[in-house]
Amino acid sequence: MVAAATFDTVGIGIRKPKFELKTPEQFAKMREAGLVVAQALEQVRAAVAPGVRTIDLDEIAEACIRDAGATPSFLGYHGYPASICVSVNSEVVHGIPGPRVLEDGDLVSVDCGAIVDGWHGDAALSVPVGDTGADVAELSAVTEGALWAGLRAAKAGNRIGDIGAAVANFVREQAGDYGIVVDYVGHGIGSSMHMPPNVPNIGSPGKGPEIVVGMALAVEPMVTLGSAEVDVLSDDWTVVTQDGRPAAHWEHTVTITQSGPVVTTAADGGVAGLAIA
Repeated sequence: MVAAATFDTVGIGIRKPKFELKTPEQFAKMREAGLVVAQALEQVRAAVAPGVRTIDLDEIAEACIRDAGATPSFLGYHGYPASICVSVNSEVVHGIPGPRVLEDGDLVSVDCGAIVDGWHGDAALSVPVGDTGADVAELSAVTEGALWAGLRAAKAGNRIGDIGAAVANFVREQAGDYGIVVDYVGHGIGSSMHMPPNVPNIGSPGKGPEIVVGMALAVEPMVTLGSAEVDVLSDDWTVVTQDGRPAAHWEHTVTITQSGPVVTTAADGGVAGLAIA
C-alpha cells in the first residue's frame, strides 16, 4: 500500500503536504470503515426505545463493528471507556454509555467510529425516543439539514470556511432559537480519527485551508435549542449545555475524490443528500 502524505512542516528543499492526502486505495478502505459505521448506527437507531439502557446501545454497536471484522475507534481513545458516545437531551457530545434508561421524550445523539486496516470512519445521528415534541424533533431535523449543507460545500477548490459558513447559514435561516456549538468542531480523518484541519461549524466563505483531492473530513454540527454555551461534567468527557436545554449532533465522513465528494458513512455514498440544493 502506498503511504499517505502526512501532516508536516516544510522540509529542507521539499514542500510536503500540510494535510494527510489519501490514495484511491486508501479511500476504499475508508469507505469500508464508513459502511461499518453506517450499519452500526442503523442497528442502534432501531434499538432506541423507552426502557433501553445506554450501555445496551454500546453493546449493540460494538458487536456490529467486531462482527464486520473492524475495530471500534473510540474504545480506549485517550482512555474513553466505550465503543460509542451516547448523549441524551442536554448532553451535546461524548456521553458515556452506562445504566441510564431511556425515557419517552428523550433525544439521543449517538456517535460511532470504526477502523478497517488502519483507516477510520466516523459518524453520528440523533434519534427521538417516542414523542419528543415538535421543537425537539425540529432541532434534530435542522441539525441534520445543516450537516448536509456543510457536506455540499466540502468540494475541491472550496475552503474550510465555506463548510462552516454553509452550516451556520442553514441554521440561521430556520425559524427557532438555535445555538451553534463552537467549542467542539469537525476534523480531518484518515489514518487517525482526529487530525488537521479542524472543521468549525461557523466560518467565513473563502477563508481557511483549501479543500483538495485526497483530503477526508468529518463534518459534525452540534446545535442547541437555546444557548450554545457548554460545560464538561466531572467525568471529563460528557459535554452539556449550560442552560440545560436539548442538543442534537449529526456527523458524516466525506472524502474528496477526483470525481467529487463521497460520504463514506452514508449507505448511498451521500448521493441523495449531496444532490439536494
